[in-house]
Amino acid sequence: MVKLLDNRMVRFLLAGGLAALVNFGSRFIYSLFVSFSTAVLLAFMTGLTTGFLLNKIYVFTTSKNTITQEMSWFVFINILALMQTWGLSVYLSHVLPGMLPVSGESGKQLTYAIAHGAGILLPVFTSYVGHKYLTFRE
Repeated sequence: MVKLLDNRMVRFLLAGGLAALVNFGSRFIYSLFVSFSTAVLLAFMTGLTTGFLLNKIYVFTTSKNTITQEMSWFVFINILALMQTWGLSVYLSHVLPGMLPVSGESGKQLTYAIAHGAGILLPVFTSYVGHKYLTFRE
C-alpha cells in the first residue's frame, strides 16, 4: 500500500476522490436550502477548496509556481471542470427521470444523485493533466 502511494497519479486520484466525496456529500446539505442547480455549484466550490489543499500538500509538492499562480491555475482548470460537471449534472437530471423506472420524491433524489455523480467523474483526467502541467508544474 505504501509503495502504491509513491505514485503521483494514485495520490491525485485519492485526493480527488476525497474532494469528490466532499463535493457530492455537501450537495445534499446545500439542497436543503437552495435549488439543485445552485447546490451543484456550491458543492463544487466546497470540493474545489478541499481538492486544492489536498493536491498542494500531498500530490504536487515541488511546484515551481507561486501560491498565487497555483491558485489562479487551479481555479481556471476547475472552472473548465465545473462547466463539465454542472452541464452533465443538469442535463442528466432532466433526461434520467424518463429513462429510469422511478417516481416520486425519492426517485427524483435518486436521479439527482446519479446525475451529480456522473458529472463529478467527467473531468477527472482532464483536470489531472491541467494540474500537472499548469497548476503545479515542476
